[in-house]
Amino acid sequence: MAESIGCATSGVVAQASPAAPEVLALKGVRKAFDGTEVLHGIDLTVRAGEVVAILGPSGSGKTTLLRCANLLERADGGELCLDGEVFDLVHMKARDITAIRRKTAFVFQGYNLFRNRTVLGNVTEGLTVARKMPPDEAERRARICLEQVGMADRCDAYPAQLSGGQQQRVAIARAMATDPEIVYFDEPTSALDPELTSEVLAAMRKLAEQGMTMLVVTHEMSFARNVADRIVFMEGGAIVAEGPAREFFECPANDRVRAFLQTVDGDA
Repeated sequence: MAESIGCATSGVVAQASPAAPEVLALKGVRKAFDGTEVLHGIDLTVRAGEVVAILGPSGSGKTTLLRCANLLERADGGELCLDGEVFDLVHMKARDITAIRRKTAFVFQGYNLFRNRTVLGNVTEGLTVARKMPPDEAERRARICLEQVGMADRCDAYPAQLSGGQQQRVAIARAMATDPEIVYFDEPTSALDPELTSEVLAAMRKLAEQGMTMLVVTHEMSFARNVADRIVFMEGGAIVAEGPAREFFECPANDRVRAFLQTVDGDA
C-alpha cells in the first residue's frame, strides 16, 4: 500500500481543488511481460485540472502504467473509469478503445510527427481524418493550439526543419487540438538537451496554468516540484508513496523516497 505524505508543512496547498470531479480512476491494474508481473494492482485517480507527476527509478513501471491507461498496452487485470464511464481493461471492445482515445491524448518521448506533413498538417491530420472535422475548423483549432505552444510562426515548416524541442511542442499542440479530458506525457523531454528541455517544460507549465488535466511520467524534478499538484512515486511495479508535490520534496514519506531524492537533488 502506498504511504501518504502527511507532515505539517505550513502553506502547502494543492493547486487543483479537492472537490474537482474525478476524470480518471485506475483500479487494480496489473500487467505482466513473459510471465513476469511489472504492475502489481495499481490504484490511481486524477481529478479535473490536476497535474499528477509519476516519479521513480527506471524500470519501476511508470511508462507501462501510462500505456495501459491509454490502451497502448493491454492490461492483464483492472478497471479504468474515464469521465464517469467504467471499462474492464481485460475485456475491451474496439468501440471502448475508440471511446477512450477520443477523450485522451498521448505525448510520446519521440514526437511521432509525420515527416511528410507540415507543422500545421501534423496538427490537423487527426482532426480531419479520425474525427471528420471540416478542414477550415481543423485549421482554426490547430493554429490556436500552435500559438499556445509558441509555434504559430512555423506552420509551414516540416519536422526535419525543426529542433527536437520544437517538434515536441508541435506534438503537444497536436494533443491539445483534440480537446482531451486528460493528456498523458511519457517523459516528453528525455531526448532533449537542457536548453530545448526548458522550452518544452515552459509550454507544459502554460497548459497547467490553463487548467489542463495532465498525467506526466518525468525525470524533471523542478517541473514535478513547481508545476505538479501531486506526486506518485513508483518502485517495483507498485505505488509506494503519493501526496502533494511540495510535501513530497520537503517531507519525504519514507527512507526509499528520501534516498531517491538525494540522487536527484541537483535537478530538484
